[in-house]
Amino acid sequence: MGYIHLYTGNGKGKTTAAVGLATRAVGRGQRVLFVQFMKPEGGYGEQTALRKLGVEVHAFGRNSFVKMHNPDEVDIRLARDGLEFAREALSSGEYDLIVLDEINVAAHCGLVSVEDVLDAVRSRAERTEVVLTGRYAPPAFIEMADLVTEMREVKHYFREGVMAREGVEF
Repeated sequence: MGYIHLYTGNGKGKTTAAVGLATRAVGRGQRVLFVQFMKPEGGYGEQTALRKLGVEVHAFGRNSFVKMHNPDEVDIRLARDGLEFAREALSSGEYDLIVLDEINVAAHCGLVSVEDVLDAVRSRAERTEVVLTGRYAPPAFIEMADLVTEMREVKHYFREGVMAREGVEF
């Protein structure tokens, strides 16, 4: 049976942990799908690396920040397209592991509904493992998950004015 993992919190490492799990799964011959919300195609190093390993990656975002409390219609449409794509993949039985990267944030800011995400994950094929990542995990996601990890920021160089660095943060 596939379990539901949730990686959340204000600390660094949620997507990185999901990439690590995807790498492990591919190394064992499993089929992996990585669906990214709120991230543009080609904008992140993990997309290139995962594809080189044979992971299918789809990004549903644009190259601009999403307004958290007043998202643009295009951001809503992209996220909903991503969730519909993920829903079909989850129920298909074609994948051993599906990562919904930044889905917690997409739900938090209203790009997709919490209930629609819950329905999509519940509709998964029985053996499909699922990972939900991102800050602001809704309580219903935490309740549904079988494994919850919270990344907590203790210290971060951003506080010293260091900007996001290619190859480390993206």
